[in-house]
Amino acid sequence: MQMTTLSFTNFHQHGVLFSNMLKARHRTFIEGMNWELPTADGMEFDQYDTAQSRWVCVHDGDRVLAGVRLTPTTARCGVYSYMVRDAQRGLLDAIPANLLDDPAPIADHIWDANRLFVAEGVETEIRHAVQLSLMGHMVRSARELGASTLIGLLPIAIPRLGRRLGIDMEPAGPVMKIGGVAHRCFFVSMASKMH
Repeated sequence: MQMTTLSFTNFHQHGVLFSNMLKARHRTFIEGMNWELPTADGMEFDQYDTAQSRWVCVHDGDRVLAGVRLTPTTARCGVYSYMVRDAQRGLLDAIPANLLDDPAPIADHIWDANRLFVAEGVETEIRHAVQLSLMGHMVRSARELGASTLIGLLPIAIPRLGRRLGIDMEPAGPVMKIGGVAHRCFFVSMASKMH
């Protein structure tokens, strides 16, 4: 099992890994969950897949096992900033605007984590290890990017995984169903014991 953080500056070093990750997102979110998202050539993408974002990928060679996208809360691309803030601003029809208890933060040390997934077909016997690897590498990558906190609209089961790694996660809004799955915004503190 390998962990790679992809960016526009290193795509060329990883062959088809980025496109395979977008294809795995397509299978997860569009085919598996029936979310209405942009798609082309069997890949799911949206307005936050820009040069400002990073993509944490757990993989076995070119086979993508899991992934998550990290975007700085200071990001701007046209009218868009980052997913949680734009949902709160009413720019995203599929996500309720009341997803946060307080105004969405904008700060260099806070990054947005979204599109977290474990790919369909990941074997039961390695699924837990894949989830833990994804969470651990997400935190390490975010720290390397200068983040001390992540904010994300994540499945409500994620804090249980975080606790196993010593990652502190605090609810930042109400539980809501998105695409039939219970989600909640969380603040993920990276000033934790995890190394």
